[in-house]
Amino acid sequence: MSNKPRPDDRREPVPELVTLHVWRTGKAGLPRALTRLAVDPGRLRALPGVRFAKLLGTGTGTGFGPRDADLTRWAALTVWDSPTAVTGFAGSPVGRAWSRIARTAVRIDLRPLTSRGEWSRRQPFGDPPGGRSSGPVLALTRARLRPTRAVTFWRAVPPVASALHAAPGLLARFGVGEAPLGWQGTVSMWRTPADLVAFAYRHPEHRAAIMRTPTEGWYAEELFARFEVRDVVGDRTVLGWTTDGGTKVGAV
Repeated sequence: MSNKPRPDDRREPVPELVTLHVWRTGKAGLPRALTRLAVDPGRLRALPGVRFAKLLGTGTGTGFGPRDADLTRWAALTVWDSPTAVTGFAGSPVGRAWSRIARTAVRIDLRPLTSRGEWSRRQPFGDPPGGRSSGPVLALTRARLRPTRAVTFWRAVPPVASALHAAPGLLARFGVGEAPLGWQGTVSMWRTPADLVAFAYRHPEHRAAIMRTPTEGWYAEELFARFEVRDVVGDRTVLGWTTDGGTKVGAV
């Protein structure tokens, strides 16, 4: 009998809390932000209570391509061992460093509802059993593009991005990435789970992109996760938050 572990044995436990910190910096702060982007990933992962963490650049959300970079907004996605562990973040070297260069910031507290795929060969959100949310939800997509398929992928993105911008129930959306090329994802927040489902599975542009994914072979690694939004603390304008009419609130 083989002692090799089954894939299920390698699944990580479902965390009670995942946070997304997002900072808005001025253009003059770009050199310091790039320094932090180089220095802080290891320091972030080493914080007490951190199970998984990624420091991310962001995009405007208009195209989710290499020309979409927003050099005044940065993010940290962190999976915590317990909800109490996050209390040490603000006073940590990483938290203090970003606080010094940020003009404004927001933190989103999340509970995983579903997750499939891998990120850096890990399943950071475990295998959530599903569950319902009566309020806002956040969808996270993340992919590592195959270099030979990147151009084809970016050509397919504009129709989906345009459709997302006008989708009913969308509260905020922007791109995220670990590197300028090939490592990218999206964050979108929705007023209700029904709004997210309506776009993901019923909008023709998005459905067409989903159907092309297996045949095009765009991704070397991919992850899709859905979260209940438990709290939004700070300045929502950093997220490009929209009103019911679809206009941005306090756009920077």
